[in-house]
Amino acid sequence: MKNVKVELGIKSYEILIGENILYEVADFILASNFTNNVLILTDSNVEKFLDKLTAPLVAKQINFNTITIPAGESSKNLREVEKIYTRAIELGLDRKSPIIAFGGGVVGDLAGFVAATYLRGVPFIQVPTTLLAQVDSSVGGKTAVNHELGKNLIGAFYQPKAVFIDVDSLQYLPAREIRSGLGEVIKYGIIKDAEFFRYLEDNAEKIMNRDVETLKHIVKRSCEIKAEVVSADEKESGLRKILNFGHTIGHAFEHVTSYKYRHGEAVSIGMVGAALISWAGGRIIFNDVARLKDLLDKFQLVTTCKGVDMQEFYSAISRDKKVIDGKINWILMRGFGDVEITDKVPESEIKKALKNILV
Repeated sequence: MKNVKVELGIKSYEILIGENILYEVADFILASNFTNNVLILTDSNVEKFLDKLTAPLVAKQINFNTITIPAGESSKNLREVEKIYTRAIELGLDRKSPIIAFGGGVVGDLAGFVAATYLRGVPFIQVPTTLLAQVDSSVGGKTAVNHELGKNLIGAFYQPKAVFIDVDSLQYLPAREIRSGLGEVIKYGIIKDAEFFRYLEDNAEKIMNRDVETLKHIVKRSCEIKAEVVSADEKESGLRKILNFGHTIGHAFEHVTSYKYRHGEAVSIGMVGAALISWAGGRIIFNDVARLKDLLDKFQLVTTCKGVDMQEFYSAISRDKKVIDGKINWILMRGFGDVEITDKVPESEIKKALKNILV
């Protein structure tokens, strides 16, 4: 098993990464000062694998109840939150009753938001089952739900007590879910680790073939980078903003296409847009843009889209939660492993980049 620690003082926690490790969840609950009344949130895609988590709970006589939500981004809203609150109250969950997220990013975001707000905060455990959730949304304590006017506009920073990553779950994922997760994995190489980006280039075939040791390495390195950034800046006052590389355009793209695309696919398009803006501003050479697109192509990720109105797209970008005082905060490349945060990007450069991806 591989461990990564997120250093946040009294809120520090460990990310455990390995194969067949879900029995560790039951042991962790028993070792913690929790009430023996656990709520598990999962979705309709993952429910069939729920026994991998619950069998050890039954064996250790841990009392639990399960809520299953419809799979997909459309479930990440305040209506679902209200339903979960009602069930939690009916089940008598108290301030020491843990909530476990067993699923992908939608489940984790929703369960985390409920845990942060129910009774002003209850223990929260992440058990991510998709590559995207394992390398990104399960780590760092960002929880949120969507509003009809934008993604993740209602949320809280709320750290889990632990994260348990069983890479065996990746063998059951559809190929599209693996590709989506790789969108976030590539991001880490761009923002913090040029050597990791080269590793992805050199091992693309192994990754696409789901070689277990290779997957464990990319999950661990992604978590290490995110843990390092979050430990330095928990609530995104500065450094943590670099984790949003590709997300300003990506979130807008998700919104204007009514979440037709997976998150990592939208981030893929967003990274190309951010790279094009970086090139237009003289921060990188065009070969860097081409190299990024080549890797995205190796992982069969989308880099352009059709049928999106430019003005609607730009308006969605302007409503992004990272907009401060009317200025869009951009994360732009200065090279591989090196980015900058700036709000000084001419509208003309943004629209030129958008034009190149809205083909």
